[in-house]
Amino acid sequence: MTNTIRIVTRDSALALWQANWVKERLEELVPEVSFALVTMKTQGDKILDVALAKIGDKGLFTKELEIALLEHRAEMAVHSMKDVPTQLPPGLKIGAIAERHDPRDVLICPKGYTLLTLPQGARVGTSSLRRRAQLAKLRPDLQILDLRGNLNTRFAKLDRGDFDAMLLAAAGVERMGWGDRITERISFELSLPAVGQGSVGIEIRGDDPEVAEIAAKVNHRESALAIRAERAMLKKLEGGCQIPIGCLGKVEGDKLVLDGLVASVDGSRILRSRVEGKANLPEELGVELAHKLLDMGAGEILTELRQEQA
Repeated sequence: MTNTIRIVTRDSALALWQANWVKERLEELVPEVSFALVTMKTQGDKILDVALAKIGDKGLFTKELEIALLEHRAEMAVHSMKDVPTQLPPGLKIGAIAERHDPRDVLICPKGYTLLTLPQGARVGTSSLRRRAQLAKLRPDLQILDLRGNLNTRFAKLDRGDFDAMLLAAAGVERMGWGDRITERISFELSLPAVGQGSVGIEIRGDDPEVAEIAAKVNHRESALAIRAERAMLKKLEGGCQIPIGCLGKVEGDKLVLDGLVASVDGSRILRSRVEGKANLPEELGVELAHKLLDMGAGEILTELRQEQA
């Protein structure tokens, strides 16, 4: 048995919270093994003055961590699952998907407004094209502005008045202890979340069965099945994290229900559909949903978006 397992993570406060959470769970479950964190910055952490969609979307927050795995400088990498590309580097695999936290988007507004009661022309910050598109459809009168940086930076910008409100993921806000700042938990009908939103994943090398056995101890079956289905839909659509695609899977007994959408950035076109089937066939359901969306015209929207971003 390996004496010490090194867990590589981004060095942001939220990433460290997630990595420490995984480390503590594993220490409880596998007390005979030591676990140590290795921290680093990724490209997405370093470039904060450019919209994510303009940087390129493949592995912005994962690539450096994956290189550490492949170079044997770490045995596990902890990621937010919504940051993990659907195509992993050869030799790597997802070893576990932890139990999902609340996957909803939330509104943070110091004056207490909700999405529907925000004053006309209010300035709303987000770094997500998916949130931007759905908000633009709901409230075309709002000013939707790009907001980058870690959560501390975003809250600081909001509190000094750069924005009237901002959209974030519930999971990150609550993990950082700011749940009391949430003004509104946005329903899935108004805003479908990102693929994998709310869940933490562990990436490992494919040729390390000892580490795979340990990582699997924090895997949560229902969350993993749902997110595998979501990622299969995303992969079939060939959508990176900077294309307005939303998806949410939910396991109910032996059934999996999967909702998905593809949108134009300005919200003028939003295609949304649903499939359901056997929970033990998540990838098949994800592909089925992707085909339904493509039949509705999603391919045309995605092609236009890629041409704009090229």
